[in-house]
Amino acid sequence: MDAPKLTSTLELVRWIGWAQRKAAEDWIRERDVTFEQGFVLAHLVQSPGAIQRDIAQRSRTSAASVSSLLKGLERRGLIERRTEVGDERSKRVYATPAGAELTAGLEAAMTAADETILAPLTNSERTTLQALLTKITADLPQPTRP
Repeated sequence: MDAPKLTSTLELVRWIGWAQRKAAEDWIRERDVTFEQGFVLAHLVQSPGAIQRDIAQRSRTSAASVSSLLKGLERRGLIERRTEVGDERSKRVYATPAGAELTAGLEAAMTAADETILAPLTNSERTTLQALLTKITADLPQPTRP
């Protein structure tokens, strides 16, 4: 199948974003979890003890969706929820060692995907692209990092 004919700059930028997401999805699926589950596990490795509301906000989804996702991860032994002393209503969520092991290597895989995407550019072109994208995004609203 031929590559789509993209004509606008922002269509090309979206295509790059799609290629990054696809690389992450492919890597995660090889580990028998969904993209969303992999995202939450990686977040919990980086931010142990997150509360469900924060996970929903970071994943840009509803608390009900996160609750269902966490139940599935918990059944598989990839996360655990702990009640904090003095705040029995609030449960903190942690990746188990098995959950952390499952996502180990994701960052390296994404770095490799980025390198593949940028491979056609020289170092000078990469520097120029970085400068241009920084200039474009300077005054845009800042997204919360997923």
